[in-house]
Amino acid sequence: MIAILIPAVSYILLKTASDHAVVMPRKYLLDSVVTVVKNGKQEDDSIWHVTKNIRLINQLGDTVHLYDKQGKIIVMNFFFTSCRSICPMLTHNMVKMQQSFMNGGEVRNKIDTSIVQFISMSIDPERDSVSVLKNYADRFGVNPDNYWMLTGKKDSIYRFAFEELKVDQFSVEPISPDFIHTSRFVLLDRNMVVRGYYDGLDKDSTSLSQLARDIGLLMLEKDKTKKSELFLEIIDLKWLWAIVVLIVVIFVVVFYRNRNN
Repeated sequence: MIAILIPAVSYILLKTASDHAVVMPRKYLLDSVVTVVKNGKQEDDSIWHVTKNIRLINQLGDTVHLYDKQGKIIVMNFFFTSCRSICPMLTHNMVKMQQSFMNGGEVRNKIDTSIVQFISMSIDPERDSVSVLKNYADRFGVNPDNYWMLTGKKDSIYRFAFEELKVDQFSVEPISPDFIHTSRFVLLDRNMVVRGYYDGLDKDSTSLSQLARDIGLLMLEKDKTKKSELFLEIIDLKWLWAIVVLIVVIFVVVFYRNRNN
């Protein structure tokens, strides 16, 4: 009985888990691969690039740091207010996504709006002053609670875009070192690791939906830096423990009855 039940129960558990398995957004920007020893065996371990901090000024005139939003999932893009080509649509779609997290839709029931931060960095900071950004943000209905439009030193913004986010490597448009004009939205997880690049123009009508789903998945992703809760999860499986106890009781009863006979 034990020989039959244990494989059967294990199969059912694994089958149920696999049917509900999801593919997490992959990590980008590999820094290096190091060899570590785990359980007496050497294994390769990937070291992913962690986006460095940057200090800029938002549309309210406040000096802010990227790391002010540690623990949050970040959606980021680049724009400039005098743009007459792709930037208005990028901003419209970013605001639309912000509103979808706040006002309803399939996202609202799954995502806490406080966990998502939207950021647009100006690539023309000399012209895009705080007042210009504020007027632009108001025109598009930007909620400053979790959407920053940022200006600052041009060299800092460009260095951040090229060295930290590598937008030139994942943009469909050719990007000049002197002018970052890309339609990409960049997704950062709670550890400041890049987890995706998306078409901010949403030309195929699926890119922003995929971005929303990926944000939800990152919210559910376990923090590997914290201690494992596997033991607590096992304890919570009361029904599984009941089956194990029942099997043991049946085995003991049958064993002693056969021995007495």
